[in-house]
Amino acid sequence: MSLLPKIPHVLYGGDYNPEQWPEEVWEEDVRLMREAGVNIVTVGVFSWALLEPRPGEYVFDWLDRLLELLHANGIHADLATATASPPPWLAKLDPESLPVTREGVRLWPGSRQHYCPSSVTYADAARALVEQLAARYGKHPAVALWHVNNEYGCHVPACYCDQCAAHFRHWLQERYGSLDAFNEAWGTAFWSQRYGDWDEIQPPRAAPAFRNPSQEIDWQRFCSDALLELFLMERAVLERDAPGTPITTNFMSFFKPVDYWKWARHVDLVADDEYPDPAEPSSAVDFSASCDLMRSLGSRAGWVLMEQAVSAVNWLTPNVPKHPGKMRLGSYQALARGAEGILFFQWRASQFGAEQFVSAMVPHAGTSTRSWREVVQLGGELAQLDSVLGTQVEADVALLFDWESWWALEVPGKPSPNLLLPDQIKRWYRAFWEQNIAVDFAHPEADLSRYRLVVAPNLYLLTDDAASNLERFVDGGSTAAFSFFSGIVDSRGHVRLGGYPAPLRKLLGIVVTEFWPLPDDEPCSIVLGEQRYACEHWRDWIELEGAEVVGTFADGWLEGRPAVTRNGGAWYVGTRPNPGATAELVRRLATEAKVASSVAAPPGVEAVRRSADGRSLLFLLNHGSQEASVEIAGEQLDLLSGAKHSGRVVLDPFGVAVLTT
Repeated sequence: MSLLPKIPHVLYGGDYNPEQWPEEVWEEDVRLMREAGVNIVTVGVFSWALLEPRPGEYVFDWLDRLLELLHANGIHADLATATASPPPWLAKLDPESLPVTREGVRLWPGSRQHYCPSSVTYADAARALVEQLAARYGKHPAVALWHVNNEYGCHVPACYCDQCAAHFRHWLQERYGSLDAFNEAWGTAFWSQRYGDWDEIQPPRAAPAFRNPSQEIDWQRFCSDALLELFLMERAVLERDAPGTPITTNFMSFFKPVDYWKWARHVDLVADDEYPDPAEPSSAVDFSASCDLMRSLGSRAGWVLMEQAVSAVNWLTPNVPKHPGKMRLGSYQALARGAEGILFFQWRASQFGAEQFVSAMVPHAGTSTRSWREVVQLGGELAQLDSVLGTQVEADVALLFDWESWWALEVPGKPSPNLLLPDQIKRWYRAFWEQNIAVDFAHPEADLSRYRLVVAPNLYLLTDDAASNLERFVDGGSTAAFSFFSGIVDSRGHVRLGGYPAPLRKLLGIVVTEFWPLPDDEPCSIVLGEQRYACEHWRDWIELEGAEVVGTFADGWLEGRPAVTRNGGAWYVGTRPNPGATAELVRRLATEAKVASSVAAPPGVEAVRRSADGRSLLFLLNHGSQEASVEIAGEQLDLLSGAKHSGRVVLDPFGVAVLTT
């Protein structure tokens, strides 16, 4: 089954901005799209000012002609609602529709995403535009998907204006009900912060010192919810006036301001924008983690890589292009990890504007280029991979990840400013990736019964429901591992008393009585078995309460004290071990949980299996610049080359194979 009823194939295409080009170019565009195997393009993302040049005056004739042209050529549209960038007249009509920074600076038109999420003026204008689009194109045969707004929160994740302050107060009243409950939740007895009236409450604007951490957590929740309200407003219009067509918006991987667990429940399919840095050595691992997160957000269903670059972008320093073959390799990474759509930003490289030097499917130099040849090659290959549709990645391991815990962890005032959740996730994820062990991401309160092993890289904020969920998981015979500084605060951001981590103390069989963050210049190491490994950032003073010692600190004030412990199926790691130690811990955890890799492969070769209904596809991806050989069982067919392999497959540098028996 395909993601979109109108397109029974792997989706292939990109953002198309025909409004930037004379109409005589459009015919050439669709001819080239057919040559490249494109079956869907995203249109209208930034066209509000053309669709509604003056308040209430709508101009759709150009979009009518475009959609008819696409339809006549067998190309479908992911039609955007165009609400991501209001036209200049909206700011003139109501300057207070513009966002305000924490420091009180108003942001003006001239870029994009210049709207206050709480502005009634913006919401009313956006709703009216979406109503017009839905009424006009809701039954258009070219429209296969609705694309709401674009990258919510990318540039303005929060606004601190008076409208947002009033909206925030309403949100707090809905959450807490009474001022007494609110004051208790925010701990306002500290620093004389008790509020006697709802109108006294403000957003966490610029302040003399540390702001209230409970206020910061609730503010992050509110800002994510305020953006979600806008999405749901547009979704409601589309469901009412254009029923039957799937609706989505584009996520941005591990994007801190927006809680995608909450958002994912409201999209018909998960879509993601990914721009890994070709010059960053860890980009392949980071990109895989993002793909696994998107698959997990969609409950392991197929998802769409909505945007990626064909080659270079324009916001890095410097903007290194992708080596020949790496665009194809990255596209198959996404496909291997659950994607069923591979799209790009954008179709034709812009001649003007802020993104004129972002690469595109059709570059400035035209079609006599290596990047165009790679685009055509990829489109031809994907057209032959209908067998991937409906298959899934089956993972026995989950990394626990919670946006609310992330927000709470990184509020200033912690024992170490160096403790950042993405660093912890990447450290643990890489160890699984290098051993080709498939990993999902899971919310701590989710049903974990399908997994044999869960790892919490840092779960600073832990709810009562999550703690009970993890106890049931381990009591059921499964294995769980917790990193340091987990289970420290409750959902309000209040420290859980009784020794750290209080809600996990019985499960882990330990109590942490002190945190010992490491100065940058102080060496630290641990001993695991016969091997000594470096560690960094953090040490816990651990007292045993039934757990056994797996590893000890090897130097410093904590020399000889427990560093890694185990209590039945519950493990605890009281420091940040180096990559070698993390890999060793993952090997031990996987062995205990009876978790196996997809296939034995040499370093640098990624192996992922997708399967369903007796079908099994093994993706082999060589991230190295040298040839790599992988042993396989029996005879298998490579769906990309058509070659049959027996016993082993030899992959070219940056090469890919998709094998089936």
